[in-house]
Amino acid sequence: MPRTLKRGPGWQIGWDDDAPEFAGLVGGDDWALELTAAELEDFCRLLGQLADTMSQVATELMAEERLTCELESDRLWLEVEGFPQSYSLRMIVLTGRRAEVGWSAAAVSGLVQAAQSLKFF
Repeated sequence: MPRTLKRGPGWQIGWDDDAPEFAGLVGGDDWALELTAAELEDFCRLLGQLADTMSQVATELMAEERLTCELESDRLWLEVEGFPQSYSLRMIVLTGRRAEVGWSAAAVSGLVQAAQSLKFF
């Protein structure tokens, strides 16, 4: 699988086996950020953990309660904010070129599914 790019409304995620340094890619409708393989692996892992956390706490919150959760690795910081069934996502690249990006609640569900199914290692 040399190159994979998945897209949906408000998100995109990809992998390129042949890229020399930045093998991963995340983005929105009108922007994209290249990531190293390690950064993309962290992104997918942390995003999956945050999605699991949001669905696990759903039964413990009242319908109008909003939640903010964050996780980080040595390379990335991710935060979700909103309701367990609908939340936004922010990411900060902590090393190298540094960047801060985000996705709306409408985009996150598709991005989570695509990140879980992206096979890049």
